[in-house]
Amino acid sequence: MTGKTLLVGLRADQFRHPLDLQATRALKQLPGLDVMVRMALAPLAERFFHLDHLASSLQVSDRQLPDLHQSLVEACRILDLEVPQLYVRQNPVPNAYTFAMRGEQPFIVIHTALLELLTPEETQAVIAHELGHLKCEHSVYLTLANLLTLAAGSLPLGEVLAQSLQSQLMEWVRCAEFTCDRAALLVAQDPRVVASLLMKLCGGSPSLVNQLNVDAFIDQARTYDAISADALGDALRQVRTQDLTHPVPVLRAREIDRWASTQDYFALVKSSPDRYNSGSSKGGWRNW
Repeated sequence: MTGKTLLVGLRADQFRHPLDLQATRALKQLPGLDVMVRMALAPLAERFFHLDHLASSLQVSDRQLPDLHQSLVEACRILDLEVPQLYVRQNPVPNAYTFAMRGEQPFIVIHTALLELLTPEETQAVIAHELGHLKCEHSVYLTLANLLTLAAGSLPLGEVLAQSLQSQLMEWVRCAEFTCDRAALLVAQDPRVVASLLMKLCGGSPSLVNQLNVDAFIDQARTYDAISADALGDALRQVRTQDLTHPVPVLRAREIDRWASTQDYFALVKSSPDRYNSGSSKGGWRNW
């Protein structure tokens, strides 16, 4: 953490991916549904999932998995965000996710299989990615997306409408992931850390980790981008990704590779006078 920039006063729109910004604005035009999620569905669902993770996961704190807790706290300080709860859950599928239906008791969950794959720096990038969902209030809209799809199924011509909505909403979800990868980079402040994380999601395992090459993976991402640049390639890429909840890892790596070299990223991370040294409790962040 030594020498990393603290992004005091950071606003979500300062790092939102343009596709996410456009898609989120479109969702905000849907009247009343956000209120429905917050008031009707959220109280019961939030209590259920909170109790489930208290019962079946490890709640991270300064007394339980303290290194992971410190990584969470540091990431929140960089992103200028209050610290949510963090759970580690035993699961053989590498994954992490965020739950924050009302934004009052948000929490992040990381599966043990993902922790086994990653270095501490890459794990913090995962945490930062999930914090990006909170910073941008994505979790509320993810719940909204699910509600819209379910409600459409009970309407006249509901199946057709649901299919149309599902396509639109899945596209929004993928756009949101690009933004959260940027949040990961803002905390890691090293694009190779984020690229390495995405590489391991593609084909990593504990037995292969010493043979993995980040530069080769970034070249692979650039090749994918170049091959799919023409009309046919773009059409094939759309078919490949249209039903996925996340963009393919190589495309995410290419987007991070691009953004890390932009003036927007440089202005956020390199030009701030606020820097954090993990060896001291004094620094450029404000108390909350």
